[in-house]
Amino acid sequence: MDDTQSVAADQLKSIIERIERLEEEKKALSDDIKDVYGEAKANGFDTKVLRKIISLRKQDRDERMEEEAILELYKQALGMG
Repeated sequence: MDDTQSVAADQLKSIIERIERLEEEKKALSDDIKDVYGEAKANGFDTKVLRKIISLRKQDRDERMEEEAILELYKQALGMG
């Protein structure tokens, strides 16, 4: 194997190992989040609503307001408002 192939193989191995480490960290974080939702549920909180609130908090205020306005319009059109 020449130097170029060796360098490419080393880079590939490094990338694969980094991805594997990150996947392990992602799994650990996912488990931690699941535990927190379990704790919330055990304390009487509705986890579906918590997930919705977290989703809403990620949105920009204007984006959230627009989505809420469209939702309200659709609900009224369906006689749900």
